Amino acid sequence: MDQAPGSRQDDAHSGLPVCYRHPDRETGIRCTRCERPICPECMVSASVGFQCPTCVREGSGTGHAPSASQPRTIAGGAIAADPQLLTKILIGLNLAMFLVQQAVGDSFTDHLEMLGKASANGFPPYDGVAEGQWYRLLTSMFLHGSIIHILSNMLSLWWIGGPLEAALGRARFLALYMASGLAGSALTYLIAEPNQASLGASGAIFGLFGALAVLVRRQRLDMRPIIALLVINLVITFGWSGIAWQAHIGGLVAGVVIGIAMVHAPRERRALVQYGTCALMLAVVVVVTLLRTAQLT
Repeated sequence: MDQAPGSRQDDAHSGLPVCYRHPDRETGIRCTRCERPICPECMVSASVGFQCPTCVREGSGTGHAPSASQPRTIAGGAIAADPQLLTKILIGLNLAMFLVQQAVGDSFTDHLEMLGKASANGFPPYDGVAEGQWYRLLTSMFLHGSIIHILSNMLSLWWIGGPLEAALGRARFLALYMASGLAGSALTYLIAEPNQASLGASGAIFGLFGALAVLVRRQRLDMRPIIALLVINLVITFGWSGIAWQAHIGGLVAGVVIGIAMVHAPRERRALVQYGTCALMLAVVVVVTLLRTAQLT
């Protein structure tokens, strides 16, 4: 960490670092890219948090090679003109699927929701993942059981997804969302009753919760709001009947793991660590699915 001359004495006096450009000014804010302490005069608003003037100049390409000319998010993703576009698309896709559910009826939902194995004398009488319908792990992420169900999930996706997409970039955000949702489905398949049907985007959204908590801690922001929101959702998860808590926990764990890789990966091999962790999570999903299928067949 770069530190201005004389700041060691200031730190010992007050415990706060000093601005790297103004050694006489203490500050608790750091640049989201290089983590150098910056005072209010040096703070430049970014998509998430603030950047220092040096990183802003590097991002604009002033006096630097073309490879450093493109501004990047804290996770190394490209900064888009609409940093919440993918979140809007996911919300639209979920809403469209819900409208199709309402128009077609249960026959549509029953063939796409999460179902481990059909029971010979139980409900529903359909093939499940154990019979080879692995696509249910994915399609169940875009189905919802009621208006309240989809409204609560889509509001959460909007509140959490937008800022997180802006911080990670579209590709990394999509990888996080899909891997978390599939991890939630895989854990449901592993430990829930085989003929217990479930559906919803909650696994993916809990993955976003986990990654957002990692990001907030990484930026040294106030953790209390995100912790309170997460606790409330966990209380609802285990306090209400009829909720597939396995999907929530599976998504949350995957989101935390992937989130750590996204925001803490070393810059020189950042993409390898980030996408490698996502690939590893998908490999876990495949292994869990194979093991559970072997138990049920």
